[in-house]
Amino acid sequence: MRDLLEAVAAGEVTPAEAEAELAGYATSGAGRFDAARETRSGVPEAVLGDGKTPAEIADLTATAVETTGRGIVTRIDPPAATAVRRELAAQEPEATVRWSERSNWLVATAPGFERPELDAGVGVVTAGTSDAVPAGEAAMIATEMGATVTRISDVGVASIARTIDAVDRLRDQDVLVVAAGREGALPTVVAGLVDTPVIGLPVSTGYGHDGEGEAALSGMIQSCTTLSVVNIDAGFTAGAQAGLVARQVDDARAEDA
Repeated sequence: MRDLLEAVAAGEVTPAEAEAELAGYATSGAGRFDAARETRSGVPEAVLGDGKTPAEIADLTATAVETTGRGIVTRIDPPAATAVRRELAAQEPEATVRWSERSNWLVATAPGFERPELDAGVGVVTAGTSDAVPAGEAAMIATEMGATVTRISDVGVASIARTIDAVDRLRDQDVLVVAAGREGALPTVVAGLVDTPVIGLPVSTGYGHDGEGEAALSGMIQSCTTLSVVNIDAGFTAGAQAGLVARQVDDARAEDA
């Protein structure tokens, strides 16, 4: 502890970095950032944009970059993305920012940050173009956890030939996140064709009776094939679960090498 305090006194470590190391979290004006989450659970902490002001999102993201070298934000709209860029330009001017306007995520990294590299592949599969938003969130977090992510798009069962054509690519993956709306049939079909773990991601596409993803969720839960299921539009959760599986695959391959 003395070394850490001396580093703070010398200006080599910021108070926020010291707090994160000692307490596991860093406190900002917008709340507490769980800086130890990735070490503790294998899943990087992310800032959920929903319910926060652009200023709060920017503050927490800057804290994340300062304490861990990386800030991840989900469900972030354009005004908040602009606020994050402005805040980082002031506090972390050398940080790199990537923003997906389509999937509403943002990743900011400090110079020299190195994300993990896993010897494992995650396939992120969509039934149709409308499923791309939560699927993109899943792909982002699996990538940030170190997996090699392959996108397999528009292979829904309305034309089962599209699914069959993708079977070889599906079987090449170590774990699959399969996103589908409407009745949510695609994960069931895929799980019956592959011998890898399948994570069903119900999407809030569809309308009428049990629309907004409810029928998709029910269909996946009632699947007669073996798959796990996350909540509606829970792309982060699906991608993080896939990333954890990928990490176990990587560990097993390292032991066998």
